[in-house]
Amino acid sequence: MKLLSNKIQNLEESQTLAMARKSRELINQGLDIISLSLGEPDFNTPDFIKNAAKKAIDNNFSHYTPVPGMKELRDSISKKFKRDNNLNYTSEEIVVSTGAKQSLAQLMTALLNPGDEVIIPCPYWVSYYQMIKMNEGIPVKIETDIENDYKVKPNQIKSSITSKTKAFLFSSPCNPSGSVYSLKELEEISNIFSDFPNIIIISDEIYEHICFNKKHESIGQFNNIKNRVVTVNGVSKGFAMTGWRVGYLGAPIWLAKACNKIQGQITSATCSIAQKATEAALKADPKCTKEMNFAFKRRRDLLINELRKIKKLKINIPEGAFYIFPNVNNFFDKSYKNFHVKNSNDLSMYLLKYAHVSTVPGIAFGNNDCIRISYAASDEILIDAASRIRKYLNLLT
Repeated sequence: MKLLSNKIQNLEESQTLAMARKSRELINQGLDIISLSLGEPDFNTPDFIKNAAKKAIDNNFSHYTPVPGMKELRDSISKKFKRDNNLNYTSEEIVVSTGAKQSLAQLMTALLNPGDEVIIPCPYWVSYYQMIKMNEGIPVKIETDIENDYKVKPNQIKSSITSKTKAFLFSSPCNPSGSVYSLKELEEISNIFSDFPNIIIISDEIYEHICFNKKHESIGQFNNIKNRVVTVNGVSKGFAMTGWRVGYLGAPIWLAKACNKIQGQITSATCSIAQKATEAALKADPKCTKEMNFAFKRRRDLLINELRKIKKLKINIPEGAFYIFPNVNNFFDKSYKNFHVKNSNDLSMYLLKYAHVSTVPGIAFGNNDCIRISYAASDEILIDAASRIRKYLNLLT
């Protein structure tokens, strides 16, 4: 429509949300759809967190809080950063937002001028690319592959840096690949950026508590770059609090103030009751997340074992999050009935139409050779989904 801005017309819909919407539409038509597209734990918020919210309601904690979040919560986040991640952010360097997505969007708005470049290892979370574009920045993709667990190499980063590079944005554990960077790997990356003092490093750690084979590590703990690292996190994934909409960031004071300034003009503070619930979550022993972590690891192993029965499907073993990101390009240029599969988008639509399983095409994450499959579902559903996927991939000729 001509009345809409160029910015909104150039903005693409989130394909994870689009696939979830299509799944709901088919479910409403009476079809038996297994949705493995959304990144949402299928667990309920722990009772001690819900009780904290109920107490806040009973105590009439229903008024505006400071824009960056109530002081008690920011103090709790500061202590959590130190306790769990060896990071030193004061409460003034912390901004609480309506989800980590808002934290990231405000960072892009605060940092980018037209033409500024942001390096993003590929695959990347769907919204990174669009957030950069929306703020007139230029996303600079670094390609990775399944053989290296979709991890970027330090020399790739160095060769991608130009005079226009403003930031480096990545996630560990990664959405969509589930890859987790080790302490040594992060140190090697930090050493690259020590030679480029004007580049901001943004670390998205929202899947921190869903980490299987090694301890989650934060890149902000290295002295050579820590004054330029922004750490983004939240409670949606690790504490099964997606609907509470609370995320936060720790950043250099000048950047935290900029994000606070933006937030003050857009949403102000997030929900006061949700903040109280988040305070309870972050004060708790992190071991309270282990039961969910164990369940996800078991489901990962179950789904991988089932998917390995599919010939020509290339799979690695992700070390975190709750996704598998298999390479499916062996199924391109094949057909079933009148449906021809040319790329990852076609394959996801094919599986939705015939197998009645919703996945997300890898092109949404910058890798057209793959699809993302979430295993945030019961064992029975995962076995059923894998069986359907196997059946209909084998029918492609």
